[in-house]
Amino acid sequence: QVQLVESGGGLVQAGGSLRLSCTASGLTNSRYVMAWFRQAPGKEREFVAAIWRNSNTFYSDSVKGRFTISRNNAKTTLYLQMDSLKLEDTAVYYCAFDSGIILSSIRVAHQYDYWGQGTQVTVSS
Repeated sequence: QVQLVESGGGLVQAGGSLRLSCTASGLTNSRYVMAWFRQAPGKEREFVAAIWRNSNTFYSDSVKGRFTISRNNAKTTLYLQMDSLKLEDTAVYYCAFDSGIILSSIRVAHQYDYWGQGTQVTVSS
């Protein structure tokens, strides 16, 4: 079965940078769409960024220009480079994979079948 494991979270000062990684195992095809979501206490899980099968990337307005999503050539590891971090970026960050998702649903959390356990990112002043 597909298993995703996030790493790289931690405590960072506002304005700093952090890189998250998501390593996948058990992938059965090369058509997975890969995404990052985040969830702060008391808030809904929100879309952060995604990379499509053709490598096109998508970002939420709140992170566009600051975060960069990428993956390795084998499409087994997903990354999120986070620069110019703000206090409001504090959340648990989750990676999500799905092989059957359609483009119009790319920002919808419940459309993804596979999720990592999450990694905490805390931005301090």
